[in-house]
Amino acid sequence: MPPVWSDADDALIGGDLTAALGYVTPAGGVVVAAVAPVGLRDREAGTVGFTTSLGFGRKLERLRADPRVALSYHAREHGLIPTADDDCLVVQGTASFSEELPSRAELDALGAQVQPYLGAPRRGPFWDRWLSAYYADRLRVTVAVHRVIRLPGDALPPAAPAQAPPGKGTGPRVDVARAARRARRLPHTQLGWRDAEGFPVLVPVTVGAPRPDGLPLTSVAALPVGGRRAGLLSHRYRPQLVGLESRQHTGWLQDGVYAPHTEAGFVAPPNKTLLLLANGHLARRGLRKARAERHLPAG
Repeated sequence: MPPVWSDADDALIGGDLTAALGYVTPAGGVVVAAVAPVGLRDREAGTVGFTTSLGFGRKLERLRADPRVALSYHAREHGLIPTADDDCLVVQGTASFSEELPSRAELDALGAQVQPYLGAPRRGPFWDRWLSAYYADRLRVTVAVHRVIRLPGDALPPAAPAQAPPGKGTGPRVDVARAARRARRLPHTQLGWRDAEGFPVLVPVTVGAPRPDGLPLTSVAALPVGGRRAGLLSHRYRPQLVGLESRQHTGWLQDGVYAPHTEAGFVAPPNKTLLLLANGHLARRGLRKARAERHLPAG
């Protein structure tokens, strides 16, 4: 029988505007990124979901190689049911998606699902052409649920064994003070690592004052003991995701101290026209690259 979540859990899954996605890297780490779940779930079938673009090929490559993922529903503001509930609902499962371009009927159904969360799409000769890679080549990713964890309260699954240190060392490789400053001014930060079954685990964390060896982290959940590769996401977003900021790191977690090794991020202005222009450009560029590398059908 598939897992069945409670009415309270279903309200979070169906109401949150954004969620954190954790997926596994070839080196056994976890990347944490923000996604739009737009209420996608089937409680009877035991599945949840999110949307992404065919143009974002790196994420899809990782999901093909290892479909074990986690989604963390952790941010109530600007969702369909804004509440003071600050619990974090972590859903682990196995992701699947079709390699085929979606049909018109599938796109129309997804568009109807998205509108309550992101608003009506822009239409017209220019927008239909410019956003074709972003709207028409949109993928629905379905996650068959393996475990549901509510934090605080539920126990986390056991962590994977500690990993051997990377060849370049475990210490920070980016500016720790800058990473701390950026993370601490954003309202949501999620940390991800692998559990003993190979699934990502995601928990909310608070970033402390930077130290030479990294960023001290505290959480409502117990952080794993020993060293391991881990991912960190800090973000902020506005209604309908018009205006957002995201900061991502991969790095090394050692007994509650995080040493960032890589950094990436972006800031999107709170202007829907500018945001759609940027989304169209990035999705079209990524889609061309993925097709050139033969990761996707020509369409």
